[in-house]
Amino acid sequence: MLVAEVLVKIMESEGVEAAFGIPGASITPVYKYLARSKIKHYTARHEEGAAHAADGYTRASGKIACCLTTSGPGATNLVTGLYNAQIDSVPMVAITGQNTRSQLGKEAFQCVDIVSTVRPYVKGAWCVTEPARAPGIFREAFRLARSGRPGPVLIDLPLDVQTTDIPYDPDLDAPLTWDKPRSNPKQIEKAVEMILAARSPIILAGGGVIAAGATKELLDFADYLSLPVVTTYMGKGSIPPDHPLYCGQVGIQCNTPFGNKAFLESDLVLGIGCRFNDRHTGNLDVYTRGRKFIHIDIEPTQIGRVVSPDLGIVADAKQALAALLEAAKVKTGKRAPQGWVAGIPELREKYERRLQFDDIPIKPQRVFHEINELLGKDTIFTAGCGVVQIWSGQFQKIWRPRYYLPSGGAGTLGYEIPAAVGAKIANPDARVCAIVGDGGFTFQGETLAMACQYDVPIIVVIVNNGYLGLIRQNQAQNYGYEYAVDLWYGEGKIDFVQVAAGYGAKGERVTRPEEIRPALERAMNAGVPYVLDIVVERTTLCSMGTSIDAIQEYEQ
Repeated sequence: MLVAEVLVKIMESEGVEAAFGIPGASITPVYKYLARSKIKHYTARHEEGAAHAADGYTRASGKIACCLTTSGPGATNLVTGLYNAQIDSVPMVAITGQNTRSQLGKEAFQCVDIVSTVRPYVKGAWCVTEPARAPGIFREAFRLARSGRPGPVLIDLPLDVQTTDIPYDPDLDAPLTWDKPRSNPKQIEKAVEMILAARSPIILAGGGVIAAGATKELLDFADYLSLPVVTTYMGKGSIPPDHPLYCGQVGIQCNTPFGNKAFLESDLVLGIGCRFNDRHTGNLDVYTRGRKFIHIDIEPTQIGRVVSPDLGIVADAKQALAALLEAAKVKTGKRAPQGWVAGIPELREKYERRLQFDDIPIKPQRVFHEINELLGKDTIFTAGCGVVQIWSGQFQKIWRPRYYLPSGGAGTLGYEIPAAVGAKIANPDARVCAIVGDGGFTFQGETLAMACQYDVPIIVVIVNNGYLGLIRQNQAQNYGYEYAVDLWYGEGKIDFVQVAAGYGAKGERVTRPEEIRPALERAMNAGVPYVLDIVVERTTLCSMGTSIDAIQEYEQ
């Protein structure tokens, strides 16, 4: 069997149902057999978009997807998408074509050392130069992508390797297995003792809780001991926003006021599946002062990487939370909320930011108020970077895990629309909405062509202030100038409605607050990709700070 066919057979047996890519000369043999497979392929319009679409598919469904490109610039265009997936712990298998083995290292046409290029941004990368090793490498790639802390991998296939005939029987081959690390019972017992001894313990749920499918276990444990819960930005959706123990998000940008306040009043933090990254912690002295930390993570090297914990536990989040609950049941009975914890719903409402404005131009807050009211519980959202992402993170209420898919650690403009396409393909019965700025739309807006070609009816909401808004705010407030951030030219601006029509989508521009809701309703019922260009006040600032106790609020 040719190596190209072996690859496709293994993709099928690993459960791959969707692949995103752009065919080219050096990957042609693989596409021959992909066309004969049960895997559905979606042709992107840029290789980075293919990677983001596979990323969104995987985040939304929990099922691994693949992206495929040709060699040279096709391969290098994947780098941002791989980095984005790596830092947000998204399993993905990227497959690149390559020039023949005889041309490696000779600066031949479209012959780039993509393995060396991407190694810092992936869990593993292989250039397969020995055809007989191909099946084992393919299997290991899928195993590595899924195991431990998930992440992307890359397989680079020289053209002559793809067309080499090797002995292979698919009936005798199967996916490799792996074990999830289990918590040490003594550590779990110690953790429960620390929680019970604390004056004001709090749970910090990160994206690892969602990735592990551990949201039920999180709620069961929190309910049993009546522990307040805050989340990181990536943990958004791990607990319903109306849960009586949910306080909000902690961070210096994508935060909620009561989330930060509740965290600052804690004396012990149980961090689960979180990385303690700088956008979350801000000033570490403020973040850590006066509180102990228990850190549970599936990746051993994350323990102590940023915050030195009083107790570190290497374990799968789902297993560890179940073990914590059983250990708690041995130590104590079910506890009722005490003190301020009993009043969390009222406190949460008291500290909520104002979203209802009737101003013209439209306040960005009003856009997210209407999104919460109308799209709410039943929509998967994607978000990229910049001021629009921060507003989204601060204002949007997310009710389910895997229903909020942001570019968290990378902050990638251009992630939003292709990730939404991937998420919709993974969940055809769900509504999917990309939240994007007018700057971000221009990065991967061509993905609308893929959405139209394959009848993928996503909603794209452009919060259009005509600026690279976050950079404008940074320049003005920190350096006292403003330059190269204005995206409107004179009285003109990009007509996103015409852009959408050019790709085959529908769209409309909204300029008044009362127009937002009916426009969203038309988008929901359109049955085709639909772009809403909502023109908002240009100079609205987003609330942020350098430490979680000093967030500058800008309610206007």
